[in-house]
Amino acid sequence: MHSLWDDAEASSYLDRFADAGEDLALRVYTSQLIGRDETLVLHGGGNTSVKTRVRDRVRAGVEIDVLCVKGSGWNLVDIEPPGLPAVRLEPLRELRGLAALSDDEMVNQIRTQLLDAGAPNPSIETLVHAFAPHKFVDHTHADAVLALTDQPDGQQRCEQLFGDRVAILPWIMPGYPLAEAVAQALDERPSIDGIVLLRHGVISFGGTARDSYERMISLCALAETEVQRARVAVAVPPSPDGGSAAEGLLPRLRGAMARTAERGVYRRFVSEVRQSEVVLGFAARPDAKELCQRGPLTPDHVIRTKGHYLHLSVSDLADRESLDAAFEGYEQRYRDYFESNRNRMPGPLTMLDPRPRVLVVEGFGLVAFGTDPKSAAAIADIAEHTLDNISAAESIGRYDPLPAGELFEMEYWELEQRKLRKPIPSLRGHVSVITGAAGAIGRGVAIELGERGACLVLSDLEGEALHDLGREFVERFGSARVLVQPADVCSAASVDELFAVAARRFGGVDSVVPNAGIAKVAELSDLSDEDFAGVMDVNLQGVQRCLRAAARLLKLQDAGGDIVVQASKNVFAPGAGFGAYSASKAGALQLARIAAMELAPFGVRVNAINADAVFGDQDRSSGLWDEVGPDRMRSRGLDPSQMREFYRDRSLLRVEVTPRHVGRAVAFFVEGATPTTGAVLPVDAGVAGAFPR
Repeated sequence: MHSLWDDAEASSYLDRFADAGEDLALRVYTSQLIGRDETLVLHGGGNTSVKTRVRDRVRAGVEIDVLCVKGSGWNLVDIEPPGLPAVRLEPLRELRGLAALSDDEMVNQIRTQLLDAGAPNPSIETLVHAFAPHKFVDHTHADAVLALTDQPDGQQRCEQLFGDRVAILPWIMPGYPLAEAVAQALDERPSIDGIVLLRHGVISFGGTARDSYERMISLCALAETEVQRARVAVAVPPSPDGGSAAEGLLPRLRGAMARTAERGVYRRFVSEVRQSEVVLGFAARPDAKELCQRGPLTPDHVIRTKGHYLHLSVSDLADRESLDAAFEGYEQRYRDYFESNRNRMPGPLTMLDPRPRVLVVEGFGLVAFGTDPKSAAAIADIAEHTLDNISAAESIGRYDPLPAGELFEMEYWELEQRKLRKPIPSLRGHVSVITGAAGAIGRGVAIELGERGACLVLSDLEGEALHDLGREFVERFGSARVLVQPADVCSAASVDELFAVAARRFGGVDSVVPNAGIAKVAELSDLSDEDFAGVMDVNLQGVQRCLRAAARLLKLQDAGGDIVVQASKNVFAPGAGFGAYSASKAGALQLARIAAMELAPFGVRVNAINADAVFGDQDRSSGLWDEVGPDRMRSRGLDPSQMREFYRDRSLLRVEVTPRHVGRAVAFFVEGATPTTGAVLPVDAGVAGAFPR
């Protein structure tokens, strides 16, 4: 580890953030330098600050002393001035020396001193920064320091390594008590470079941004050298087949995560796999299972990863019963942990979800589960670093993290719990595969499911339309939740690969919308075998191929799910000159009904949508109607330019059906609003001849 400070780069930050002032511009620069090193901070970890002067917002010519400190929701790696909200410094310093200050009142006092009421919440460790006399303060959860301090003799090791450069404090809950302890240590030894917080991290100080940053690097480099000197190499087994192994294993693990004691109720998570040498080496250790139960590197991680990881041996993976028993054992241990420690906290507590978030799988690697891809990736990053540092800690002594009781206090700390109390999208953690996604209806379905939080596997024929759709949806929902996978539903291999890719990326699938379709306009006397077979191949056999691949994966997952087949009004009310389309859609509906019967034992619901006259919207017209609509109008002896009005006015409600209407109908089934399977839901504004019967 070495300093990344570069004078030219620092100067570029001064230019880029000139409006923020020199102090804050350089604070942003060194904060980002810290964030670039994952061995120092990960995913929102750590915090930084600078004390400076700013103009009063309303009193001309008046300047006030402020503390600009990292705000909630920002990561150091990409923080900018808005991520370091300014709070009035003197009122915070006046809080020092109180006999006590509750967490709620501490937060209140900090928020009332914000210069901008709309700014993000300042760090829960704001008072640590405020009480320190130094202009710049940095705080990290450096891996190497944690490997040294997560030891029975961590204090002695740090004393020998750092000498008089640092003060060493025991574990103290973040908040007012830690701020008082840090301030007292600095009163006693004002010239130290930093403070080591046992089982928590390290703080450095300086009169300039560079001084504080480079003191942090110097301290952590010492620890890194000490750890590397003592590390013992671990034999790494050959890497498993990351493709086929994942396709078979991940849905089983995801199903075990989803299943609950209540029939028909499932919790949805997405997975992130890691198979680095670090992970595989740890998983191969004979003591891996015991080490997984010791606890996290720092209590800050417990909110994301939970305290313990679940180790799965080859025998645990033998069958569903063994796998479920391993998960049930973990959940029971968590319930015991909760009951044993709940009295440590004031007031009534509600137990958090007892399922594991990190699995260490013998012969496979690490599997992290999160409620969305971003959280799963963050959990995996933290866990991978943790496994590496547990091995390091074991090499230099014995890995000995914070005891369970004190860990519980952090996990159920009210200030941490507040971060989790956000509105939960109805389909968070849900994975949906949509074929024909580049068409008007497919896009409408994808938007509706995406807005409800689902991860989207968007599939259509390879081409510009699909790639344009992918770019649009990445912009809408972020790249983590969107997977674009070209597939031809006329090819069994292509459809199978679509579901395999979905399993590798997200861990499994929860809903499938077979939507790809084509049409030909011709009376039966003129309908060629080739045209008839082509429509059947896409609209009927394409659905059959999707049902087959989906059924295999959903059975393997064994955690319910939904299939919503796009049938058509023509199933019940066919039209002359539309025989191939009508027959194919009628066949698709029959397949859906058969699938409803066959998949019910696995909790999978299969329903159908009968839509009519969905021409698209201002963003995307229907390719199918663009192609066949004019001929359908001419077959009725009508002007093609009046097509939309004709279909709208023939419905009972006299309204136009849009792709979003179809999407909402799909969402109704997928959200499980009612325990329904084998149903047909018309979305046609009321076509009496197509009433289901």
